[in-house]
Amino acid sequence: MPKITFMGAGSTVFAKNVLGDSMMTPALEESVIALYDIDPVRLKESAVMLEAINRNNGSKAKIETYLGYSTKSGNQVPVLSEDGHENRKKALAGADYVVNAIQVGGYDPCTITDFEIPKKYGLRQTIADTLGVGGVFRALRTIPVMLDFARDMEEVCPDAWLLNYTNPMAMLTGAMLRLTNVKTVGLCHSVQVCASNLLNELNMGYDDQVQAKIAGINHQAWLLECSRNGEDLYPEIKRRARLYNEGKLDIGTLEERIAMMQGDEPMNERRRQMLSDEYQMYQKTGRHNDMVRLELMLRFGYYITESSEHNSEYTPYFIKKNYPELIERYNIPLDEYPRRCIYQIEDWKKRGAELTKNPTLSHVRSREYASRIMEAMETNIPTQIGGNVLNKGLITNLPANACVEVPCLVDRNGVQPTVIGDLPEQCAALNRTNINVQLMAIEAARTLKKEHIYQAVMMDPHTCAELSIDDIVAMCDELIEAHAGWLPEYH
Repeated sequence: MPKITFMGAGSTVFAKNVLGDSMMTPALEESVIALYDIDPVRLKESAVMLEAINRNNGSKAKIETYLGYSTKSGNQVPVLSEDGHENRKKALAGADYVVNAIQVGGYDPCTITDFEIPKKYGLRQTIADTLGVGGVFRALRTIPVMLDFARDMEEVCPDAWLLNYTNPMAMLTGAMLRLTNVKTVGLCHSVQVCASNLLNELNMGYDDQVQAKIAGINHQAWLLECSRNGEDLYPEIKRRARLYNEGKLDIGTLEERIAMMQGDEPMNERRRQMLSDEYQMYQKTGRHNDMVRLELMLRFGYYITESSEHNSEYTPYFIKKNYPELIERYNIPLDEYPRRCIYQIEDWKKRGAELTKNPTLSHVRSREYASRIMEAMETNIPTQIGGNVLNKGLITNLPANACVEVPCLVDRNGVQPTVIGDLPEQCAALNRTNINVQLMAIEAARTLKKEHIYQAVMMDPHTCAELSIDDIVAMCDELIEAHAGWLPEYH
């Protein structure tokens, strides 16, 4: 049976989804599951949780744990010990599938640094994990670690597939595909829910008769086609989108809204509260949480996969010092990611016991791609995913060395991407502004040259619309210094 290695297994809730899904899949239920993390407490919590699920499923899987780091330097940056490196290689040895869900530097200190230093220069961000100065520095911290993983994989599991879930997706997956021999695909949730979220929020409803075609780059892929029973839905989508952004769309009662947005997914209390808050805001002010994406759709012609809070910082149009009223007009949540981190840390303190101290814990298979990819490769029964892959003639008006997000067929032959051809020219043009940053960040990580860090950030659409070249360089220098120990030495 296959061996599945999970890098960053201290991501307990996500590990439950991916590995719980695997244990609920007949072709994977007897897998060897190797858990690897640098945090001994979180690693143990994940192991206890997964052992409970496994036990209640007949103890068919074998679960092993491997602690990667055992010492810390004076500035609290984890240092890989000799034993830790050997543990990593043992975790990877013989793996058929490696799931990557690491976060290098965590919320404290690195995410805080990524937000606070740019603020000093007047640069505000929402998420800062995919593009912009925050996305670039997250990539620069993470690529070296993933290249270390790759060197071990090339030695001890050269035929394994790496399923990357870590952001910045295009930069990390692109680096692995271009700088290593590891078979890699990048996976993102936003493709899976793009069409359903759009249709549900516009009160059009989503069902299995809806056909969607999505392609572009991660977090900025385009819903190129959306139809139901052969009818193009875009004219009605755009009519309703205009009304929704003007505060004039009838979205029904609160309970009707919750039922519409829920679809066939379970509704937890936090999600219900968020929908209730958004409903009340819309009734009072006409604002909602997807105004940026709908505006971009109305201007560029097609809807984008990732959320409005993300896309507000991927473009130069919405977060602007000279137009502060745009923040309220488009309901843009500045500093959103740090708030989420704080919430998740506090929420884990409350929910951790539910997952780690529940002897009857069970799991229902989710829609997550990972187990379905592994199942398809094991059984040769095909599945379709939206995957991040190298642009080998797939999207013909985007650079060949870019990482693109396209429909892929998966079976025993691996991940086989679909040729899209040209995107609409305006869509490709916007994608290229993001790809410029991604390619320069990879070049910085490859060469360890500071000038390429500067160039990556200078190319960022939001940053270059707000700051001078001198301020960008000064900001980057300050971030390099603040991230000492988390970055290799740049020259």
